[in-house]
Amino acid sequence: MKKAVCLLSGGMDSTTLAYVAKDMGYEILALHMNYGQRTERKERECAKRIAEHLDAVDFVEISLDYFTKFGASSLTDMKIPVEEGTVGRADHPNTYVPFRNANLIAIATSYCEARDGDAVFIGVQSGDHIGYPDCTPQFIDAMQRVISIGTQTEKEIRLLTPFVSMNKTDILREGLRLGVPYEDTWSCYATEDSACGVCSSCLSRLKAFSDLGVADPIPYARR
Repeated sequence: MKKAVCLLSGGMDSTTLAYVAKDMGYEILALHMNYGQRTERKERECAKRIAEHLDAVDFVEISLDYFTKFGASSLTDMKIPVEEGTVGRADHPNTYVPFRNANLIAIATSYCEARDGDAVFIGVQSGDHIGYPDCTPQFIDAMQRVISIGTQTEKEIRLLTPFVSMNKTDILREGLRLGVPYEDTWSCYATEDSACGVCSSCLSRLKAFSDLGVADPIPYARR
């Protein structure tokens, strides 16, 4: 059976993506990264639960604490407050973690090659193209070339991004079709007990649920 490494953050997009990979016939090698983000505990808890729901053949957790040493992002530097979101995302959101996805994809590729896997799935989507250069189609294409050049496996490891041209509402629609347990996911950038309801991630999540006329099952401090 085909095997895929799914970068599983515990959030809405990565969880839906792992369900898509399962639906495509892949066994799931779940990979969770702790990079010093504010909601690390909650994200880890959700990622583990989702891996169990998916009957993942493995759950590997990696610590990347060097991101906290670099700083420059409100997700990894506690001195920088998470900014409130707006309807249109700022060109340079302070939640951008410098070159994070290149690090994540590189580690996921090492894991995939070591386990004789076939693909790496990452949940980049169209709403991230502005402000997050490591989520763009051009970046993904470049990383695919790096993977093809830099791995020894006879079969090419594919970097798959089914959501790269989809928005959050499209992703939620697909997840509802697949029965994704969104009550076991977490999207808030700022808090772990009740989602803040005002950061850009909360706002985009709430908009998706509102667009489809479905209640978001996680708790919010503000809506």
